[in-house]
Formats: sequence, structure tokens, C-alpha cells
Amino acid sequence: MSIDLYPAIIHEGDLSPDSFGPEVDEICNEIDASCKGFGTNEKRLLKAMGSQSPETRCKVPLRYKELRGKELKNVMKSECGKRNFGTALQFLAVSPIEADCDMIKAACKGVGTNELLLFTILCGRSNTEVELLKKKYFEIHTADLGRVLDGELGGDLEKMIFNTLQAAEEIFDSDYHTEALMKEDAAKLYEMGQGKRFGTNEAGLFKILCARPPEYLKQMNLVYAEKYGFTLPKALETELNGHVKDAALYMIGMKLKPYETVANLIHRACKGFGTNELLLTSALIRYQPIMKNVMEAYIELYGETIEDRIKSECGGDYERILLEVLGAAE
Repeated sequence: MSIDLYPAIIHEGDLSPDSFGPEVDEICNEIDASCKGFGTNEKRLLKAMGSQSPETRCKVPLRYKELRGKELKNVMKSECGKRNFGTALQFLAVSPIEADCDMIKAACKGVGTNELLLFTILCGRSNTEVELLKKKYFEIHTADLGRVLDGELGGDLEKMIFNTLQAAEEIFDSDYHTEALMKEDAAKLYEMGQGKRFGTNEAGLFKILCARPPEYLKQMNLVYAEKYGFTLPKALETELNGHVKDAALYMIGMKLKPYETVANLIHRACKGFGTNELLLTSALIRYQPIMKNVMEAYIELYGETIEDRIKSECGGDYERILLEVLGAAE
């Protein structure tokens, strides 16, 4: 099964402010105190906002509105603006699932679509969380997510994302997901890709890879490599191009090696000329539940910590809020 990122409180739908403990009120009061008077106490505010767990981030916005009559996200926008620091605080001022919806909205904003941000939000998610996300997106934006993305994407990338939105990943069953099926799937994938004389059958590739569960694909990857001399990621890399190649590699990476894949995403956000702050912010916040494992993978892959990389790439309050999020993950 693919990774769940949302806390149990979202899956269970138990979000009554009456049931929240006194620690939630303390955070709300700390946020309020940080924003009072002339100017904002950014150091105090980022500590209160960044140190929360994903579960607490579900509770604080609801309780804050109940106590103060204001949307916490709007308060963050008013106090800290729309730049990198303010954007991070706005993502932290809503529940993780609402933050995903806001990130999708940001990816579709303006001229052109931020495909990299978009597919990293949607790929590698469990069936349950894909369904929860679609439902929440409609609730917030009164728009069907599938229709929205249909207007933003096209070609093979749209086909792959469409398969992801179906939330049709199979549950691993050793009686069904046998070695015989692995050999059969490996042959099909080869015939659709490397073994196809003219072009690649992208739709067929995506249908199989999106549907098969991680436990199965890890074993089938070995079967494919033994028979054809390529791993599945390497085969996709040779057959696809552009955004769809990146998306397909990310999708299968999240099934085969999720921690390394997220570590690579964070590295990519910091690589080259200038930092992709929106991608970096969204990755650190979204993957906070698995960040401890990701941080270990990052050290193994790149010989430095994510903390050190952030310190070298960012600065000021933006750097401090990202480090606070990392600290909460530890």
C-alpha cells in the first residue's frame, strides 16, 4: 500500500473543537500574542506555527476561529504577506489536506501550470487519501479536481494523472500478485515500451504501474531487471520525455523507494541556479510525517543534512520556519 500522509484525525473525520485539549488553546493564544500590537513578533510566531504536528495543525485553525472569529490562514496572510515566509505560514495555518488543496491551487495559478509541484502532490498517495483530497478540494473550491486538471494538463501527463486520480491501486494479495503475474506484467511492460517497434504505449504503462501495489512492484522490478537488463525506472527513463518522464519516475519512485524519492525532490528544489522555494516549502510540510526517514535518506544520498542544505539555500524568517518544521518532524 502507498504511504498515508494525513493523520488519523482526518481519516476518521473526528474534528470537533469541543474535544481539543488545553494545549491547542495555548497555541492559539501564543499565535494571537505574537500578532498583537505594532508589528508581528515573527520569531515567536514561527515557533508556534512551525512546531506543530500534522494532527495539531488540524485542530488549531478550527479552535482559533472558534476563539477569535477569524480564519487563521487569513491572519497569517495579513501579518506575513505572500512571500516565501508568508506562504509557508499559510500552508501551516490549515490542516494537511487543506494545505494540499492550496498547493494544487498554487500549481494551477497564473499563466502556465506548475507540473512539477502538481504531480508531486498527487503521485504516490494511497487510494483513501486521493479520495479524501478530491472530496476536500470540491468542498473548498466547489470544483471537481479531475475537471480542473483536465483544463491544466494534456497529452501523456494527463493520462498518468488521470490514472492516479482513479484511486485504483490494488491491495497486495499474495494469492493474486504471484511470480507468474510478475512475469506476465514484465512482458507486457516491455512490449509497450522498450520492445515496441514504433512509439511507446504510455497509457498501457501507466495503467499497470498505477494499479499495482508497492509490495508487488518491488518484486516485479527485480523480475523485469533480470529478464530485460533494465530496472523499471531506467526503462521509463529511456522511453519517456519531459514532464511525463519526471512524473512517471516520481510515481514509481514513491512505490519502490519513497524516502529516497522525497529526498531527491528536496535536493532538486535546491539544485541549480536559485532555489525553487514553493516546491521546497510544500515538500517539507507535506512529507513531515515521514521526514525523519527522508532526512536519513538525504544524508546517505548527498552526504549532508537537509538542515545544512536549507541553511545554505535560504535565509531569514523563511529559513527559520523551514528548520522549525524539520525540528517538529524529528
